[in-house]
Amino acid sequence: MRIVIVHFHLQTGGVTRVIQHAARSLADQGNEVLLLSGEPTEQAFPARTRLSVLPCLAYEERRHGLSPREVAVALQRAARDCFGDLPDLWHIHNHCLGMNLGIPGALLELARAGQRLLLQIHDFAEDGRPGLYDRLLTQIGGNEVAQLSKLLYPFADHVHYAALNGRDRAFLAAAGIPEGNLHLLPNAVWLEGEPPPQARTASTEPRLWLYPTRAIRRKNLGEFILWSTLAGEDDRFATTQAPQNPAEQPRYRRWVDFARRLRLPLEFELGQRYRGDFHTLLASAHSLVTTSVGEGFGLAFLEPWLMGRPLAGRDLPEITQDFREAGIDLSNLYPRLAVPLDWLDRDRLFGAVRTTLSEVMAAYGRIATA
Repeated sequence: MRIVIVHFHLQTGGVTRVIQHAARSLADQGNEVLLLSGEPTEQAFPARTRLSVLPCLAYEERRHGLSPREVAVALQRAARDCFGDLPDLWHIHNHCLGMNLGIPGALLELARAGQRLLLQIHDFAEDGRPGLYDRLLTQIGGNEVAQLSKLLYPFADHVHYAALNGRDRAFLAAAGIPEGNLHLLPNAVWLEGEPPPQARTASTEPRLWLYPTRAIRRKNLGEFILWSTLAGEDDRFATTQAPQNPAEQPRYRRWVDFARRLRLPLEFELGQRYRGDFHTLLASAHSLVTTSVGEGFGLAFLEPWLMGRPLAGRDLPEITQDFREAGIDLSNLYPRLAVPLDWLDRDRLFGAVRTTLSEVMAAYGRIATA
């Protein structure tokens, strides 16, 4: 088969790892694989796969302003340049998230032309991303929910959907995706170049609590910073990557400045010092940490065990239920972190919650009550 895999970028992160695993597996089975990305990448991919950069696939803030039809033409041209013909399958990641407003319409063009599509959804704009949902609704949905739904979630025998977990599969089924077009496709959990057990290092003091993350908003950096305020003398904390999305940068810089003002034992972007030897960094940690409040699949809950390191932090029961049913013990994680109200200005906190909740609900076309 000739297969084209499409994503906004191929930078360090969970979706890129998923694409790496898929490309390797497909190529090993004799398939021809083309990767299309909106930006150049330094990530390693199997030698048997080919890579092409199409700027029209990049994040909305950076992409060339082509129309959906022009994006569809660019996709098909890239496939023909590689294969000499159109592919047998287009495998698209996160088309409906709102990070690129040209892609949904372009895929609709391909679907109408009878092209086979597999739409793999890692994250939903409808699930805690009100800004992205509002952008989708107002800029390409004509402020009509039904119109936006038809654009983002087309129905046809040759259009199939892949969900990462049971929760998301249930959402799509309840929304009307036919059973025969809906697939549960859990992510592969594998670290390339994983050291053998005898090579894994034991943590040494000071104890490193490492959060392997690209610190976007849902990764909940503030909670990790709270951990560092309670550190013992032998504890230090670190994150690995800064966010790439320009919209995330101001919030991230505020957290960095805050931690530095308080002189906390916390280092940001430690992964930059271990480029090419990331496993050494992971293996040196006393514990890996996650404080994320939203995940598509939850690689962070599984990958630490491949390095022989424990995991501490916040549980996400909706996501981890699948893992528990498979026998993974995550009993040391906490589902909520209680903070004494005495630490906070109650009126200011409740006022901020009411304001934010009203804004979020309004973005989804709803009214907050309370």
